[in-house]
Parts: sequence; C-alpha cells; structure tokens
Amino acid sequence: MQKRTLGDGLEVSALGLGCMGLSYGYGPATDKSDAIALIRKAFELGVTFFDTAEAYGPFINEEVVGEALQPFRDQVVIATKFGFPGGEVSKGLDSRPENIRAVTEAALRRLRAGHIDLLYQHRVDPDVPIEDVAGTVRDLIREGKVRHFGLSEAGVDSIRHAHAVQPVAALQSEYSLWWREPETTVMPVLEELGIGFVPFSPLGKGFLTGAITADTQFAPDDFRNVVPRFAEDMRRANQALVEAISTIAAGKQATPAQIALAWLLAQKPWIAPIPGTTRLHRLEENIGAAVVELTATDLAAIAAALDTIEIQGARYPQHLQQRVGR
Repeated sequence: MQKRTLGDGLEVSALGLGCMGLSYGYGPATDKSDAIALIRKAFELGVTFFDTAEAYGPFINEEVVGEALQPFRDQVVIATKFGFPGGEVSKGLDSRPENIRAVTEAALRRLRAGHIDLLYQHRVDPDVPIEDVAGTVRDLIREGKVRHFGLSEAGVDSIRHAHAVQPVAALQSEYSLWWREPETTVMPVLEELGIGFVPFSPLGKGFLTGAITADTQFAPDDFRNVVPRFAEDMRRANQALVEAISTIAAGKQATPAQIALAWLLAQKPWIAPIPGTTRLHRLEENIGAAVVELTATDLAAIAAALDTIEIQGARYPQHLQQRVGR
C-alpha cells in the first residue's frame, strides 16, 4: 500500500485501521482471538497505521492492539488517546498534565511498547489550557515516550494554540461523503500549518457501505441508536446518497465503500482515513479502495450528486456535540 506523510514526518499507510469497533461502540466486543487475527491480517495486507484509545473498553482495545502488533512493533504506527477520567467517557473530560502522564505510562504497558507513535488529546478540555496540554506532550516527546502529538475533534483556535507550543502531526475528526463540515472549518488551517488529517468514520459509521437501511436493527449497546442521523426516518431520507454512490461504483467495478474511501484519498495527499471493521471481508474490501483511481470525471460526478442531496439529521446528540470543535 502507498504511504502518506502526516505533519512533521509521520509516515503511515494511506489507509489505516480504526480499532475502536472491535471492543467498543458498535455492539458486543469481538472475540479477542478474532480481533487479533483481523489486526494481523490488516498488517499483512499493507496497513501500518492502527488507531486505539484508553476509552475504548476502557483499556481492552489497547491491550488487544498491543498484543496483536507486538511481533511487528517496529514496522507499524500506533495511535492512542488520553482525555477522560479513567478512560470513562461518561465521567467528563480530564486533560490535566498529571493525567496525561498517567495515561501515557499505562498505555505503554498495555500496548507492550517502548513509545507511542501518535498521542492524541481525545477531546479538548475547556478546564485545561491547550498550551499546558501541548507542553506536557512536548515533554513526553523529549523523554522518548511519545513520537508525535495529535488532536481529535479540536477547533481552529485550539489547533493554532497547541501547534505554537508543540507541532501537531495530525487532527483526527469525522469526515466523509456525508459529513463534509471539515472542508470549511479545519482543513484550511491544517493545510496552512502542514498538519495531517485522519478522518474517522470515513464510511459514515457503516451507512455508506450500503449495508444499512431504514429497516436495520442495531444491538442495544450500539452507539448509533442515539445518533440522530441514524433514526429510521433519517436513514430512509439519506438512502439517496448511497444510491448515488452505488451508481458511480458500478461504473468503476468497485463497491460504494471503496468509492467513499477513494474519494477521501483524492481530496488531499495528507489525508489518511481509518475505516474500522470487525469482518475480514470488509477489511479486504476497504483496503481495496487504495487502488481505486477516481478520474476528474468521476470526482465531478460525485460532486454533482452531493450538490443535489441534502443529508438529514445531526451527526451527534446534543450532549456529545458540545464536546467537538472547541
């Protein structure tokens, strides 16, 4: 797989693997042995960029990723995140310097690693100056425990202030064919400052694959049950986007998911999406997107379709929306 460079020299595979769904957010956790097998298969297929966080579980995800990648540790980039008390999202935010350090030490043990390649602040904490956060990670970099600094779902002001203290290698935020707000908010400043962009949910939390319809029933503990955009009537309305992508995909002998990922890769050379999956055939399908070439005509057809379709429904419930874009 081709490589891309994020920020100040962090080289990653063009497509990474978002590991969250293996243990958190989308129903029951995947069996540990199956999760390890999937992660190792991703590496065999060329993926060198793996994304986890203390909050995914909490802790279970980092442990699985660490065990799976230990045999190839010097050949991969592992990203993890800090920012919640004890990794519990429901308990609010905690980016105090002492917590950043504690999380880093614990993550190193769970990941079975001597360093963390990319350490993200999971969400901007309004109670802790971003300069203090960046300064703490800067110190961890100087100590050799962390290689690069990242932000997740941060707003322009936070990005600028953090970057002035410690160069930000990457911003991780949601970006896809059905959530394009970053194009007018954060992407101009990322390009200006030379910061990479790591889109999570590049397949619209599965919706852009075409496998989800208005009739789909999610597991009781599936995060999508509380997402307004996944309400039954919203899914029905947004099906028009999937149909448009499917038409373009048929002409390219590709799948809708592959078109959605190829479109992201075509936007900027410093974008590295991290689609997640728990299924081997989906993993292979997603990785296949790296060789799908969209021509100017293809991109114009996608743009024309997007211009005629208004996506319905908010991407987060209000209490979670308040934590993004700070």
